[in-house]
Amino acid sequence: MSAPAETPPMTAEAYLAFEHASPIRHEFVRGALFAMSGATKLHNDVVAKVAAVLKAHLRGRPCRTYLLDVKLHVEAADAYFYPDVFVTCDPRDRDDPLVAHDPSLIVEVLSDSTAAYDRGEKFDDYRRLPELREYVLVDSRQRHVVVYRSTAASTWEFDPVGADGLVRLASVGLTTPMSAFYEDTDVPATRPRSEAAT
Repeated sequence: MSAPAETPPMTAEAYLAFEHASPIRHEFVRGALFAMSGATKLHNDVVAKVAAVLKAHLRGRPCRTYLLDVKLHVEAADAYFYPDVFVTCDPRDRDDPLVAHDPSLIVEVLSDSTAAYDRGEKFDDYRRLPELREYVLVDSRQRHVVVYRSTAASTWEFDPVGADGLVRLASVGLTTPMSAFYEDTDVPATRPRSEAAT
C-alpha cells in the first residue's frame, strides 16, 4: 500500500479566503494554519488594559492601536498573525480594512500555552518587519514586562521591567508605570510557587 500523498501547503490567497468565512481565527505560517483558541478572561483583561493605555496615549495622533482581531501580514516570513495588540503609524495601513503590514510596536500577552512561541519563533518572524521598533511581552501569570528594542546596529536590546518599574516605549513616545498594564486585573505580583515550578 502506498503512503498517502502529503497535503500541499495552503497559499496565502487561499488562507485569506478561508479565514474570511471561518467562525474562528487562524494564524497562517508558511502554508500551515494554527487555530486561535483557549484565551482566558484574565488574558483578555490584560490585552484590553494594554490597548486602553496605548489608545489613550495616542489620541489625536495619526497612529492606530489594534487588538486581537486584526491580521498582521509579515510578508518576509510568508505569515499572517493576530497580535494581541499592535500600533501602526504608517498611513498605508489605513487602506486595507482587514490587514496591517507596517507596525512600529507589537505587544503579546504571555500565557502558559504561548510564552515559548511568543519569545521564540514568533519573535523571529516579527523581526522581519522593517518598521518594527519594539516588541513587548506582558505576562498574564505575574506582573512582569519585557521590552525588546531595535537598535541602529540591527540588534535587539532586552529591557526587563520589574513590578514597580516604568515601561518605556520609544516607538510611541510613552513612559508609564508597569502597573498601568495590570490595573483592575487579577494578575498577581509573583506566580504561585506551584505554577512557577512548572
